[in-house]
Amino acid sequence: MSKYYYYLVAGLPELTLEDSKLSYTVADFKAELYPDLSDKDRKLIDLFYLKFDNANVLKLLKDKDATIDPRGNYSAEELAEFISSLKEGDEIVDAMFPSYLSTFISEYFNATAEDDFLHEDRLAALYYEYAMKCKNKFVSSWFAFNLTMNNILVALTARKFKMDIAPLIVGDTEVCEALRTSGARDFGLTGEVDFLDQLVKISETEELVEREKKIDQLRWNWMEEATFFQKAATWRQDANPKNLSQFGSKSATRLREAGFASNRASAMAR
Repeated sequence: MSKYYYYLVAGLPELTLEDSKLSYTVADFKAELYPDLSDKDRKLIDLFYLKFDNANVLKLLKDKDATIDPRGNYSAEELAEFISSLKEGDEIVDAMFPSYLSTFISEYFNATAEDDFLHEDRLAALYYEYAMKCKNKFVSSWFAFNLTMNNILVALTARKFKMDIAPLIVGDTEVCEALRTSGARDFGLTGEVDFLDQLVKISETEELVEREKKIDQLRWNWMEEATFFQKAATWRQDANPKNLSQFGSKSATRLREAGFASNRASAMAR
């Protein structure tokens, strides 16, 4: 992080897992943060809102007049022009859009009938790959954690209903490969994924609301642990915050509460 945000963090409202009715929305969070952030730090926050742009791109590819989700980083006009340019084969030199969107849209228009994949999954895979390359360790780890969690839940659900697991897995990490290919009860991930046992227990929860609460608790615990160790490292470096964790547990909580971790696969698992 390139700035100190002590006053901004101090002004954020408290949230807890027990809050059943939240008046603080994803849009509120962005509106409150943006005016005080540096350009560099805004790009970090933008990463989380790109999931709305992903959904908007998929809508506009199917219907150029579709109504989009306003929570994304780009307007309908900006996305429509971007899509049109790529469809015409124009060279995109403006760095306004993330590279993975250009890759996906170009692939979409060049796809053939033999291409056997869901566009939603391909876009999700590109998105996670892009986000996990973020130089901010906290942010990249958050995306990696959610990709792993979502895929394992999908794999466990697919195995339960005797479905083919491989085509349902999103991404190209070592964990993804193990989920696609391993026939072991634990997919060969014991010792590799330290929250595997928790995910197994979550997958066995039949009641959907209770299942959602357990997933929320797992994300919450990850945030608490990640921000604790990041802040401890910050203190050891003479209070020189250099990553998103300087926002503290309040902002970390908002990212978790806002649900900035979903992909199509996680929806199936739920």
